[in-house]
Amino acid sequence: MKGFKIAIVNSSSFGKKFPNHLERLQKVGYVANVDVDGEISGKELAEVLAGYNIIIASVTPFFTKEFFDNKDELLLISRHGIGYNNIDIEAAKEHDTIVSIIPALVERDAVAENNITNLLALLRCTVGSNQRVKENKWEERADFVGRTLFNKTVGVIGVGNTGSCVVETLRNGFRCNVLAYDPYKSELEIQSFGGKKVELDELLEASDIICLCANLTDENYHMISTEEIAKMKDNVYLSNSARGALLDESAIISALQSGKIAGLATDVLEEEPGRSNHPYLAFDNVVITPHTSAYTLECLEQMGEKCVRDVEQIVQGELPERSVQVYSKYIEGGS
Repeated sequence: MKGFKIAIVNSSSFGKKFPNHLERLQKVGYVANVDVDGEISGKELAEVLAGYNIIIASVTPFFTKEFFDNKDELLLISRHGIGYNNIDIEAAKEHDTIVSIIPALVERDAVAENNITNLLALLRCTVGSNQRVKENKWEERADFVGRTLFNKTVGVIGVGNTGSCVVETLRNGFRCNVLAYDPYKSELEIQSFGGKKVELDELLEASDIICLCANLTDENYHMISTEEIAKMKDNVYLSNSARGALLDESAIISALQSGKIAGLATDVLEEEPGRSNHPYLAFDNVVITPHTSAYTLECLEQMGEKCVRDVEQIVQGELPERSVQVYSKYIEGGS
């Protein structure tokens, strides 16, 4: 293959804080930042990216079968993150495109930390009280009597990479009674993090606070909807640092309106980017951050380093670490 063209697609952070990552890519080939609509069709996306044989990808757009069927030669999609639900892995395999992701441990602490940070901001009314100070209304501080996290019963849904860290932090740092739901983890493994393995219904019924840390799959799409909310305690708090589509947003809005849900903290939405007219923003008891859980300098440095290393390896015919699609005629020993 002659020449390499690298597209950095829909990334708001890659190379911004660590320009040396861009400099290393420029030694490999031509580099461009490409921004497209998150819902662009596969064919249109293939047209936009015509001629690019390496892609560094964000959470959007979706690299569908239609994209791969219309895309010219593509060596690599390196995800600037740990999730790859926006990439059709089977289609990538059919077209000899390697797909690689960030090792989960790179994001673990940062994402878990933000789940709890946003939760604390919600419980302690941090955003609203800060705004009141800016408005020179210090004396109105009695409007912002919050709730403590210490000693609460907290349910954690998903005890994988991020969820296990959330469990550890809640148990060891805040003395919480942590209930954990994850059908893929054993009772012993969950106990090792400080949680108690329970079924989803028990978690919903007993928790004062629920933290969502699960991967998004076809099975758990909208796993928290009207029926699940009805099983929850009154005045429950939710914090989501995983994927927006784990929550049925219309059901959440209804529960916020009724007061069943006392507050929501979320770093993710079902459709991103979110805008100022999102229905969640009509509520003072909602805290939203723009998918920034992994946005620490420490995390971004390691994420960028991994993507650059992926590119450097692929052009040498080597398989990058943490490749989830590993078969390609362009790789030594590939098929």
